[in-house]
Amino acid sequence: MKVSLFVTCLVDQLFPEVGESVVKLLRRVGIEVEFPREQTCCGQPALNSGFMAHAKPLARRWLDLFEESQYVVVPSGSCAAMLKVSVPEMFRQEAGLYERAQALAGRTYELSQFLVNVLRVQDLGARFPGKVTYHPSCHLLRELGAATEAQTLIRGVRGIQFVPLDNPDRCCGFGGTFSVKYPSLSGAILEEKLRAIEATGADVVVACDSGCLMHIAGGMRRRGMKVEAMHLAQILAQTAPAEGAPAEPKDGAGAG
Repeated sequence: MKVSLFVTCLVDQLFPEVGESVVKLLRRVGIEVEFPREQTCCGQPALNSGFMAHAKPLARRWLDLFEESQYVVVPSGSCAAMLKVSVPEMFRQEAGLYERAQALAGRTYELSQFLVNVLRVQDLGARFPGKVTYHPSCHLLRELGAATEAQTLIRGVRGIQFVPLDNPDRCCGFGGTFSVKYPSLSGAILEEKLRAIEATGADVVVACDSGCLMHIAGGMRRRGMKVEAMHLAQILAQTAPAEGAPAEPKDGAGAG
């Protein structure tokens, strides 16, 4: 099986360790991973801001670059939702493009959904000692319907202590450009999420979207919370060290 990695803008520009973790864990289960270097933004920020004319060329570029892929894996619920839901809708009135977008969307998966629903994997041989809680991002939960996959994978990690959040389905306040346009409202929503994280006593908060993790991590730093923010892929990529070897670092912990 071969997978094409759509790495997302935030991972490419700010959190490359997340992309590296995705490649590491997919190779661990025997998947060949390719990375189309010509890939760009999927167009989600432009679409969310109302600039359809700017979003369409980026969506068309994704379609042209990835159309021959056996599977496309995306380490982001929001970008995966853009590709699976919004892109076909954008081309609904354009003959030929809609069918192409629908076909590729059907082979495109957010990471946790790909692992659990396509590969039927729940145990990736990961080991992570610590108390962990999980924030389900809005696009992942509401547009993709991924309510259980990430938690299934987290519970399969050896040595982990999972503590659920209160009201886990509430937004963290990021919302992409929403947090920039409405900082006061975004900050109030974030504060509620931070209180819920703090109440768990967790060492680490995990999510499947780097945007949410970046937003949450910034809030935790300002609050002085001693909690790290990590992408699900970073947790799953960690394994027990060989005898006598040093433990693997928590790549990018605190960033997302």
